[in-house]
Amino acid sequence: MIPRLTHVIHMLKQVERNVFHMFGHPPRELALAYVHENQPSAPPKKHSLKDIVGDGFLLAVPKFRRTLEKRWKRKFGSPQYVWKMLEPKTNIIVCHTCGHHHERKCLCENCYKRVEEETKLIKDKIIEKLGNQPIEQDVVVLYEGENVPEQPDEFWKGKRIIEMKKERPQWFSKNLLQKTTQAPSKSTDVKPTDLA
Repeated sequence: MIPRLTHVIHMLKQVERNVFHMFGHPPRELALAYVHENQPSAPPKKHSLKDIVGDGFLLAVPKFRRTLEKRWKRKFGSPQYVWKMLEPKTNIIVCHTCGHHHERKCLCENCYKRVEEETKLIKDKIIEKLGNQPIEQDVVVLYEGENVPEQPDEFWKGKRIIEMKKERPQWFSKNLLQKTTQAPSKSTDVKPTDLA
């Protein structure tokens, strides 16, 4: 295979030489020979940074390439510190009150906004009635359709009553110290667990 290839190359070179000869070019064998003369070398000049740079300016370039591990850490992050890859969240639950989604062990954002708006209305009503001075007495909030609870006179001593002109929301407890609006249970019955 190789001898045939060299033979083909040799034939192509001959064809090329003949074509050039037909158009009046002299053969390459008659080309002039050039003799290189060594000229005396000039004394070495002292080069300064100004001569090298000239009117331009130097650009800072990285000297060393970052390793593959460092490049991946910059791109994807590190699992121990900051992980930049997107991961599905598995701690999202549905709120029992409003039905919106929120993270487990966090307050529902929708419920929090509702409570915040209601609290702001109560604060505005307190400021409207009592002013901006510090409130040293307890404040009782009564909504529309609610009566003043029957309590002894000592309970009402030093307390102020604020009336809201709307109905109390279901989720807004009468006693803000209790967790729910239901009365606390007095039963001591406990359902058995782990029945098999």
